[in-house]
Amino acid sequence: MRKFILSFCFLGFFIWSCQDNMDNSPKPENAHSATTQAIDTTPRVTGIGGIFLMADSPDSTTSWYAENLGIAMDQYGAVFETRNARDSTQKNYLRWSLSNPNDYFEPSNKGFVINYRVQHIEALVEKLERNGAVVLDSIVEYPYGKFVHILDPENNKIELWEPVDSVLSALGSPTNK
Repeated sequence: MRKFILSFCFLGFFIWSCQDNMDNSPKPENAHSATTQAIDTTPRVTGIGGIFLMADSPDSTTSWYAENLGIAMDQYGAVFETRNARDSTQKNYLRWSLSNPNDYFEPSNKGFVINYRVQHIEALVEKLERNGAVVLDSIVEYPYGKFVHILDPENNKIELWEPVDSVLSALGSPTNK
């Protein structure tokens, strides 16, 4: 009987040790392996790409932010570096800047423009036009991404940007992390 129990225990240990290390425990909804995660092709906003504020004295106001809040600045304002939520090896950037009142803010009479990071900008613009949104200009492409401007129902000017973050990384501007 003793040999039977030892043999049974050995057999159980052997079977357990030969199993592959599959974890059958429930996974969170957002836990996907890189190979099984579907590519999202939905034309949509993926984050905030920039905040542009109107200032009567942009130089002194920029200096105030740098001195009092410790925000590192370059000639265009500040860059905030973050990690991509879907791929933490990729950097994303948010631009923050101040400028004198100028036609960039028009036709809105508000003192700001929000830049939203988007994916599939062409399809997004088509959707906006079908839905009757005001699209102010055509998509313009630069090495660091594609841009277009729209108005929301409250007459807030919005800049849509499909970024090429690798180009921004190569520029090496000082960033706030």
